Amino acid sequence: MIDSLMWKKLSLLAAMLMAVQTFLAPASPSVDAAAASKMTKYRVYQNDKALKEFATEAQAVYYADHYSYSHVEQISDRKWIWDNFPRYKVYQSGRSNAKMEFATYNQALAYAKTLKNASVRDLQNVGWLYDSYPNFRLYQGDNTLPNWTFRTLEEAKKEAKKWGNVHVIDLASGKWVWDNLTEAQVNAQSSAAAVYEIVQDGVPIDGVKTYSFLRNAIHASEAYPNSEIVNVATGKTVHSNVPTYEVRQSGKPVKAFIGLKGAVNLAKTLANAEVIHQGAVLWSSMPYLEVYQGDKKIKAYHALSSALYYAKHYANSSVRTLEGRVLWSNAKTLQFLGWNGSSATSTIMSHVSNTQGLTFDSPTWFELTAADGTLSDMSDTSVVKTLEERGIQVTPLVHNGFNRKMTSEFLRNANAQSKFIGALVGRLSALGVYGVNLDFEEVAGADRALYTSFVKKLTDAAHAKGLKVSIDLPRGDASWNHLTAYDHAALAGIVDMIMIMAYDEHWKGSTEPGSVAGLKWTEDGVKQFLDYGVPRNKLMLGIPFYVREWRIDSAGKLVDNRAILMKDLPKLIADTKAAAVYDPESGQNKYAYKKDGYTHVFWAETHNTVLARMAIAKKYDLAGVAAWRLGYEDAELWTKMLQAR
Repeated sequence: MIDSLMWKKLSLLAAMLMAVQTFLAPASPSVDAAAASKMTKYRVYQNDKALKEFATEAQAVYYADHYSYSHVEQISDRKWIWDNFPRYKVYQSGRSNAKMEFATYNQALAYAKTLKNASVRDLQNVGWLYDSYPNFRLYQGDNTLPNWTFRTLEEAKKEAKKWGNVHVIDLASGKWVWDNLTEAQVNAQSSAAAVYEIVQDGVPIDGVKTYSFLRNAIHASEAYPNSEIVNVATGKTVHSNVPTYEVRQSGKPVKAFIGLKGAVNLAKTLANAEVIHQGAVLWSSMPYLEVYQGDKKIKAYHALSSALYYAKHYANSSVRTLEGRVLWSNAKTLQFLGWNGSSATSTIMSHVSNTQGLTFDSPTWFELTAADGTLSDMSDTSVVKTLEERGIQVTPLVHNGFNRKMTSEFLRNANAQSKFIGALVGRLSALGVYGVNLDFEEVAGADRALYTSFVKKLTDAAHAKGLKVSIDLPRGDASWNHLTAYDHAALAGIVDMIMIMAYDEHWKGSTEPGSVAGLKWTEDGVKQFLDYGVPRNKLMLGIPFYVREWRIDSAGKLVDNRAILMKDLPKLIADTKAAAVYDPESGQNKYAYKKDGYTHVFWAETHNTVLARMAIAKKYDLAGVAAWRLGYEDAELWTKMLQAR
């Protein structure tokens, strides 16, 4: 962690302040006050992608309503609170898009009535609530017009009054059902040249004559399934008995029909049926919502509530529409851990209220203070309860004060370890926390085996109580990590999670200026930890929310350095008019400005570099990221992190 000695002093000061606070007043009111002010309880999603979190349901709903396909969930249990998903969908010739989706039936109906060959589906039901597909078509001779289609025979006859020599075809059967031809017209057409030929698969049928009068040809063609009538004079197909409306059940063909009406009538008697014409689904009783586990469909539902209830019982599941839109998912995303670096309840609650999407919070509650195993305990049960109500697991940090000598003595004292482990695990269990985060630093390299043994004892005791154990390890380097106290391969086989502290590439004691954590240096560190055999799902990438500013004199000599919080950088840059130059080695902007005869330089940590670190974690399929530390960042960063997770 950053500046261990200073950190220890600050922790001790915070502990003293906490003791005073505890004496003066109970902790729970301060927790409740902090939680009531800013703590987020509701998360807004668009489809299955998280957008932002809010303290109140009203705020969340107001924000969500500005986005289509959005919904609001309660963070603690992912309870579905509100959504604006469309209930009704309009199709034209079986095709639709997002603009043809509506909240109410009346809205959908009004739009559908402006279209031909349209239908309205209740997405939580089967079939149509309305359709405008025609049942009859009007012809003059063997010609027709695009608007000569009608729902009823009466409508067709009404139009026919405007014309002579017209007839009506029933589209369901393909039969000639009415005409207004005069006797003279019938005689004239019957004695004309024979031009209407009946064909199957484009080939004339042997032994079947060619007709002069179209009505006679149509009547004759009824005896020949899958036949068409061709006008040999024009080469135009003028009538068809080919069944092009196919009924399928669960994707398997059942029967095909000449007209849509017959196909729909059959489909209505079948479960999971569809009517398909020219590749488009015109009618369906298939549930609109499908539940997937991974890429495998496991169930389908009409009602969203039913689909969600079922999906929540499976890991890596999702709810999708028939078009493939993912509405909800619990597929793996990056976990977020934030270290508080403090034991003070008010500080912890302030930190957490600034976050979005936080999975684990790690307050600094425990410390090994003596070689005999004495445990300092600054824990607060009310914090655990408040955070867990908001879906945040608590994994308190326990450290060794970064005291090498004391730790070495402790690791050689079995009784001291038993005392320490018993007290720590007992308190963790009583608190009801998720687990514990072990941050023993400045451990002597000679104590490598002893430290591994201690971690094993602690983990076994924690597991016996249902607690998880994570451990913080410095990024270090493969060339010399074998000389340190941290046996990466052995520890990976013991604990539940390893946080790689991928920062302090250049630290307070460095002899030359540089980035706290260059992106290439960070990625190389991840690869090294994976090479040690640390499983991907046991590795979280530590990311810094601070930078280090270096002061250099006129001779180019490094004078000193200081840590600057990430959230303070924009003001520093504006006040000093620091100039930026991109540094390809670190993948960051390097800033410089002059003051009082000195040159000040720093490598900026920004929203983009944090997102780049998250991208590294996702690239290597790690469990998540861990931030050192909360309170150093601005709130807007968490919105971007939530959306990128």
